[in-house]
Amino acid sequence: MTPGINAAKKNKIIYQVHEYSHDAASESYGDEAAKKLGISSERVFKTLVVSVDNKALVVAIIPVSAMLSMKLIAKTYGGKKATMALKTDVERSTGYVLGGVSPLGQKKRLSTFIDSSADQFTTVFVSAGKRGLEIELSPQDLQQLTQAKLAELCQ
Repeated sequence: MTPGINAAKKNKIIYQVHEYSHDAASESYGDEAAKKLGISSERVFKTLVVSVDNKALVVAIIPVSAMLSMKLIAKTYGGKKATMALKTDVERSTGYVLGGVSPLGQKKRLSTFIDSSADQFTTVFVSAGKRGLEIELSPQDLQQLTQAKLAELCQ
């Protein structure tokens, strides 16, 4: 069990956990998940942590097939500039290692935004909290559990 799975279980939402054999040589965790689980990369969402105006850490949940727009995430949060957060800051604030950062069950609740494309699917896949483990749930449950706002986030 991971904190992400525990959060889903505790909130009594409908979810399904999918496990696959993670290839340690892979650096594209989301693409690897989509390929190994046989699902469209538009339905697999990656969890990115960015620093806005060098002050706040913010979570962006976007399809693995897309690129995060730093301008859009900064503007959506109400800031001017966003950069990818430092690995140490990500791991310290979320409690997860890179490549296995789940938007669920993070140590510290960060402002979270989900790309609005998630709404077109009945279910989406996000990291369950470790490499090789995905959790499938409705975009509405993901939004509720993370207290996220939907927004256009991709380039």
